[in-house]
Amino acid sequence: MKPVRKYLWILAVIAALVIAVGVSFYERPVSYLEGLVHFQMSAAGAHSRNITVGGHHMHYYEMGPSDGPPVVLVHGLGGQAEDWRNLSPFLRAAGYHIYMPDLLGYGRSEKPADFSYSVPDEANAVVAFLDAMGLKQVDLGGLSMGGWIVQKLAADHPDRIRKLMLFDSAGLSVKPAWNTELFMPASAIELDQLDALLMPNPPQIPPFVIRDILRISHNDAWVMRRALASMLTGRDATDSMLPQFKMPVLIVWGQLDHIMPLEQGEKMHQLVPQSQIYVASGCGHLAPIQCADRVGPAVRDFLKQ
Repeated sequence: MKPVRKYLWILAVIAALVIAVGVSFYERPVSYLEGLVHFQMSAAGAHSRNITVGGHHMHYYEMGPSDGPPVVLVHGLGGQAEDWRNLSPFLRAAGYHIYMPDLLGYGRSEKPADFSYSVPDEANAVVAFLDAMGLKQVDLGGLSMGGWIVQKLAADHPDRIRKLMLFDSAGLSVKPAWNTELFMPASAIELDQLDALLMPNPPQIPPFVIRDILRISHNDAWVMRRALASMLTGRDATDSMLPQFKMPVLIVWGQLDHIMPLEQGEKMHQLVPQSQIYVASGCGHLAPIQCADRVGPAVRDFLKQ
């Protein structure tokens, strides 16, 4: 092959690859964005791992010095392990060994059809995860629904928890003042409404990304509905559990949280006499994600006390 033809052939191959990647990104942008976050986690020292828990595949990230005190962080409804990507580096730098599991039904973990996705059953799955990892006692934190899950775990297994952290946590017997169906958005308008609930000044999302988010929402709606149906019964509310806690508790709340208004965090603080509360001004429901620059030092200082 002549040099010029060879050069043109190489350019043609590169152009074809670029076009193919571009088309793939346009069709499935969320997978590329998730890949970018996964790269961010890896660059920060997190290792992506898998384990079998109760006969089901569970994915988790692990980071920090191997001999560091263990911290387990549990994401919320519709979330995933990567939701801790901004907070975990603060704990790693402080010498902690962090575990961030994808709950069953979320992220890269299995979505078993016969699982309830209720708070008690997810709490039992987290206990099974602790057992599988050989973790006798941990510092435990949870965001939103994850906060409810870790409250249930702390009530049932107080000996397993050294310190407890609740981030904009669900759990109190309070009926939501917003439409819970928004957690399964079926239109761009509903997605905008959900984003407005979750965060102040939500970013503008390109239409092709919205389309992919709605596709994923449609596919995963059955898990979300099953979880929400269980939570909305109120039978697992933690109002009576909280005063029984003996371990130190840190309550972290976004001042502008519309999903779980600050008054709920303040009530939890009143119900747990030995608790501390940290309010992140100007932050919404996703304080550990979007305000980690302030939340991270507060969490680190609490664990170091």
